[in-house]
Amino acid sequence: MSSSLVLYGYWRSSAAYRVRIALNLKGLAWENHPVHLVKDGGQQHAADYVAMNPQQLVPSLRDGEQVLTQSLAIVEYLEETRPEPPLLPADTHGRARVRALAQLVACDIHPLGNLRVLQYLERELGVGEAHRGAWSRHWIATGFAALETMLAGDAATGRYCHGDAPGLADACLVPQVYNARRWKLPMDDYPTIRRIDAACAELEAFRVAAPEAQADAPAP
Repeated sequence: MSSSLVLYGYWRSSAAYRVRIALNLKGLAWENHPVHLVKDGGQQHAADYVAMNPQQLVPSLRDGEQVLTQSLAIVEYLEETRPEPPLLPADTHGRARVRALAQLVACDIHPLGNLRVLQYLERELGVGEAHRGAWSRHWIATGFAALETMLAGDAATGRYCHGDAPGLADACLVPQVYNARRWKLPMDDYPTIRRIDAACAELEAFRVAAPEAQADAPAP
C-alpha cells in the first residue's frame, strides 16, 4: 500500500468520485484534501491550486512529487503503477470496450453538466434553475439511452459493466447515476444501468466513496 497519495477533490464532483472509487477498489491508502468548488468564490481558483492544476478543476492527485490531473488519466496511471487488482480487462478488445463505456460517461455526458457549465448558463446566459435542470436531464438521458443499449446488448456485460469484477467503467457509471438521481431523471428506461449500480452499491469501495460519506460533505 502507498501512503503518498493525496487526492484533491470535492465531495460532489463526479470526476473526483470516480477516482475515489478507483483508489478504493485497488485498496490503496490515500489522503483526502478537499477543494470546495463554491466556497470563497471557488477554492479551485486560489493561486496555490492553480499552480498545481492550471485548469482549475478537480480532481488532482499527488503521488510523492508527481501531480496528475484528469480523472481518466489518473485512473490509468494508478492502473499502470499499482496494477493489482486490475480495473481494465487483460485482453485488448475488452480494454477498448471498457474505455469506450467510461469515455461515454466521462467525456460525453459529464462535461455538459459540469459545475462551470451550469454556472455559465446561469450567470452569463440567464438560464433559470428549471431550465438548467432540464438541460442536465436531457444530456444524461441522451447518453444513458446509448449506454443502456451498449450494456444490455453485449454478452461481455456481467454483474458489472464488463464481466463479474468492478472496474473503470463502473467507477464512471456510478457517479453519473448519482447525478441522474440528483437531477430527478426517471430511471425506468435503464434497467441494466440500474442493476449494475445496485451491484456496485453492495461493495464497500463504492459506499465509502459516495459523496455523502466524504468529510467535506455538508451535514445532513
